[in-house]
Amino acid sequence: MKKIIFTHLLNDYSGSPLVLSTAIRNFVAEGFEVEVITTRNGTGFLSGIQGVKYRNLGYRFFENKALRLAALLWAQLLIFCRVLLHAKGDTVVYVNTLLPFGAALAGRLLGKKVVYHLHETTVNPPVLKSFLKRTASFCASEAIYVSNFLLEKEALPGVPSKVVYNCLSQDFIEKAETYLAKNPSKNWPFTVLMLCSLKEYKGVNEFVQLAGQLPDFRFVMVLNSDADAVSAFFRTMNIPDNLVIFPSQHDVHSFYQEAHLVLNLSHPEKWVETFGMTLLEAMRYGLPVIAPPVGGPVELVVDGHNGYKMDQRNIQLMAEKMAEMKRLPGLYQQLSANASTFAAKFSERQFSQELLRAVA
Repeated sequence: MKKIIFTHLLNDYSGSPLVLSTAIRNFVAEGFEVEVITTRNGTGFLSGIQGVKYRNLGYRFFENKALRLAALLWAQLLIFCRVLLHAKGDTVVYVNTLLPFGAALAGRLLGKKVVYHLHETTVNPPVLKSFLKRTASFCASEAIYVSNFLLEKEALPGVPSKVVYNCLSQDFIEKAETYLAKNPSKNWPFTVLMLCSLKEYKGVNEFVQLAGQLPDFRFVMVLNSDADAVSAFFRTMNIPDNLVIFPSQHDVHSFYQEAHLVLNLSHPEKWVETFGMTLLEAMRYGLPVIAPPVGGPVELVVDGHNGYKMDQRNIQLMAEKMAEMKRLPGLYQQLSANASTFAAKFSERQFSQELLRAVA
C-alpha cells in the first residue's frame, strides 16, 4: 500500500487546510496509508479526519517577528525529523504551501517523491519567500497550483507543474443542495456576507464602510480569529447597527443560507487572492459574488454573469451595484442561477483524480 505524509504548518479554518482536508479524505477513501503532520494547538479543518494517523507539532503563530521566526525554524526541525523517521517504503511527501520546507528537505534526502501544493503568492519577508521557493525548486518532484494566475506568478524553475482548481467537498455540496431544495426563496433583509482573515488588507474596514452606506442592508462578517482578537480589533471602531461580526466558525453553512451576496474585498496592492474558496462556496449556494479584478478570482467571476469584478477602493460604485441587485430581482435571479451553474463544474471527483495522477 502506498503511503502519503501530508504536511501543513498551521491547522485553522482558512482556505488551504480546507482544500487539503478534502484531498486527504479522498486519499483515505482510495486506500492509501495517510499520515498528517500539523499543529496540535486548537482545531481546524485538518482535525479529526477518519483513517488518518496524526503526528502533531507544538507550533503556533506569534505576532512578534523574532518569536515567529524561531517558532517556524523549530517546527521545520520537528517536521524534518518526523518525515525522516516515518517516510518508509513507497512513500510520497506532500507539502501544503511553501512553509513546511523541512518535510521537503527530508523527502529529498530520502529520495522520495515530493509534491508541493501551492495556494498563495504572499510570503513575507521577501528573503524568506526567496529561500522557500529555492528550496521547493530543489526538492519538488511535482508542483500543483490552485490557479493559472498562481502558476504564472510563482512557477518553480525546472519543476513539472499543473493547475488543479480547488473543489467543494461532496459533503458541502449535499448540504447546499438539500437546503436549496427545501428553501427555494430567500428571506429578507438583503444580506451581504464576507468571510476572511482578521487583516486590514482583507478589506475588513471597507466592509464596515459599506455597511454604513447601505443601512437598509444586513451585513455579516465571519473572521478567522477568536472572539478576543475580534473584540480588540474593533474596540475603537464605530460599528453600524446593521453589521454583525462573528469570530472563527467551524460550520459556515448557516451564513451562506441567510446571505444574498458574498464579497471578497482583498486589497490588490497588498494581497492578491490566488483562488477564492469562499467565492466558490457562495456560488454553490446560488449567491452572486463581488471580487477583486486581479488574481485567481478573475478565473472564477465573469462580470455581469455570476457576479462582478470590482476594486475595493471604489466603495461608492460597489454600493451602487449592490443596491441595483436588490432593486432589480430579475437581475439578481439571473446572477444567482448562473453562479450555481458555474460552481457545479468544480467537482470533488475531478479534483481527486487530478491529485491521484500527481502522486502516482
